[in-house]
Amino acid sequence: MNLTRRALISSMAAAPLLGSAAWADTPLRVVATTGMVADAARAIGGGDAVVTALMGAGVDPHAYRQTRSDIVAMTRADLVLSNGLYLEAQLESFLETLARRTTVVAVAEGTPKSELIRHADYAGKADPHIWMVPGLWQHAVRETLVAMQQAAPEKADRFAVNAQAYLSEIETVGNYARDTLAMIPEQARVLVTAHDAFAYFGQAYGFEVEGIQGISTESEAGLQRIGTLVDMLVTRKISAVFVESSVSDRNIRALIEGAAARGHTVSIGGELFSDAMGMPGTYEGTYVGMIDHNSTVIARALGADVPPQGMNGKLAAGL
Repeated sequence: MNLTRRALISSMAAAPLLGSAAWADTPLRVVATTGMVADAARAIGGGDAVVTALMGAGVDPHAYRQTRSDIVAMTRADLVLSNGLYLEAQLESFLETLARRTTVVAVAEGTPKSELIRHADYAGKADPHIWMVPGLWQHAVRETLVAMQQAAPEKADRFAVNAQAYLSEIETVGNYARDTLAMIPEQARVLVTAHDAFAYFGQAYGFEVEGIQGISTESEAGLQRIGTLVDMLVTRKISAVFVESSVSDRNIRALIEGAAARGHTVSIGGELFSDAMGMPGTYEGTYVGMIDHNSTVIARALGADVPPQGMNGKLAAGL
């Protein structure tokens, strides 16, 4: 049944409070690109937001392309949150187009420029992997809070309370990471991984970081790079390297085989969560669990006496 203009105006005037109450009770619809961004949005939103993550466990954001269902979800959302800093390289064009009709916020781009790392192989752009250091990730969480408050101002106070509690959890795991990683002997603080996602980590915790591939997993790892890293492993007697949940272990296996051919044994120190968190519904599938896992795995593999269950005793299978 069609309402006449007069009837429509009358009905709106008759129940303004009912309309505002219904609006206040409607959850904010948020779509986030990565699991780390989605975790922040869920923590801030609580029961006042419905958050969808495009990329799940083991998904590489550097190479991810939107699907038809992603397009539908993003166009129907009240707010779309990305990491930004060119992490979602293959989504950039679509997100720019989407921003003409939907609010799109790149939360990592709220990080002070003085705290961003530039890279010779990533001309004109900053390293996007700021979540590796909880103190840096707090900038993105605050940007997420502001974006959600602006999208649903009637829920702003509740969002602020939730965000403060979440930021406190991030500070706690950041302190754990700092203290745990400091237990590794200084000469052993060398982190060899599949791609260069740990530069902020290395800077914050005093590690020498070597990735086989560059900042983006789209870059190719040449034989020369693998040969150089094999030389380093053998010469410096480094005995552990790390695979990543979102990157193929092919190149890491090549390192291990290359070192073995020269009489030096290298083992896999563990699997790290670099560009994606663990499985949904698990402790490692949260941001706090991700950082707890990485810090504990690295510390144990490189010589620190750290309980295998991690900060909260929640790590799966005791590593």
